[in-house]
Amino acid sequence: MNGQATTERTMAQALNAGLREALSDESVVILGEDVGRTGGVFRVTDGLQAEYGAERVVDTPVAESGIVGAAFGLAVAGMRPIAEIQFMGFSYPGYDQVVNHVSRIRNRSRHRFTAPLVIRIPYGGGIGAAEHHSESFEAIYTHVPGLKVVVPSRPIDAKGLLTAAVADPDPVIFLEPIRAYRSMKEEVPDDSYEVPIGVASIERPGDDVTLIGYGAMMREVREAAEVLASSGVGAEVIDLRTLVPLDVETVIASVQNTGRAVIVHEAPRTSGFGGEIAATIQERALYSLRAPVERVTGWDIVVPLRRAEKHYTPGVDRIVAAAMRTTEGH
Repeated sequence: MNGQATTERTMAQALNAGLREALSDESVVILGEDVGRTGGVFRVTDGLQAEYGAERVVDTPVAESGIVGAAFGLAVAGMRPIAEIQFMGFSYPGYDQVVNHVSRIRNRSRHRFTAPLVIRIPYGGGIGAAEHHSESFEAIYTHVPGLKVVVPSRPIDAKGLLTAAVADPDPVIFLEPIRAYRSMKEEVPDDSYEVPIGVASIERPGDDVTLIGYGAMMREVREAAEVLASSGVGAEVIDLRTLVPLDVETVIASVQNTGRAVIVHEAPRTSGFGGEIAATIQERALYSLRAPVERVTGWDIVVPLRRAEKHYTPGVDRIVAAAMRTTEGH
């Protein structure tokens, strides 16, 4: 990307730019509640209906099953739809369509049909919006064969991953961390580019412990690495960027080097995706481990109201404490 013209953008702005580029392909349509005249609940589709028309950026009824079902039909017919579900907590009515149709059509038709569609789902807490608007249940999508699951944490990755998702021949669940929409800005290339699906990013090298995260929690992971560095602990920071397919090789190579791993996510602990990562590490790097794998997660409760939300979301102190436990006596 060196030498390309860039513009400083938030994640919301980067996604908007990626969607605008995608719409230059006439097979691409955007559909969802309030994506047109309003520009989306988080204004990610702002201005797109005015530019491309109501037949390309379609305001739908409040019916998630219908949104996903319509997108599936369009995809099978040769279009490349991008469906938006306003919040993860609203995606459950559409889950039936995802599990029974979207994810299975390639296998069911013995590859005669595919469903090249993207389902964008804002997810996660930290905005004081309480349940249904703050949930982090990404594991229910990673458990469905036939889906790819993508989670950017920063603007430059968001645009590139979205471009790759739209081009993918199979369905992609594109999870957008709400707390990260406007929490940072960075230079994002103006021209089209792809960040490959299934490739993690090593954001910071280190030899003492591997910190693994994704989505909005990467802010706390990065800050924890700084705190650890001030204590003489070198943390290697991995942003997974994609949950399915998981970049197993990058994770395992890091843990084999450091001998320690801390996995961070805001989803509840039980059956959270961190358990899958931990199991993979135990299977592939057991003899390299110098301490048990640590998980720093949300609690097994419904996301609380605003005043208690800070006690639910993993903070820097919890991540640092987990990393220090892995280094005790070693």
